Amino acid sequence: MVGLAPRIDSRLLAALVRIDAGRQPIAETNRRVGRVAAELGLPKPSYEQVRVTVHAIRRGKCNPGIGDLLLDFAFRTRSPEEILDILTGAK
Repeated sequence: MVGLAPRIDSRLLAALVRIDAGRQPIAETNRRVGRVAAELGLPKPSYEQVRVTVHAIRRGKCNPGIGDLLLDFAFRTRSPEEILDILTGAK
């Protein structure tokens, strides 16, 4: 049985923004977010949740900037100094 989440975890939202470049089908984005969810031990969001969220992101109605930065920090893809520069407007 596959577990489904009632809402998308903030870590998955940040991953979703990074994964979706706006050029690929939402189904592919959904598959990739599912793999990230499995790696993080989180329930996989439903296709409908991903679809609605992707449309909101593509329309610019979703601003997960801080979540994106936190994900970068968690996965160490940006240095803490770089994140602080972005948050303080120094960069």
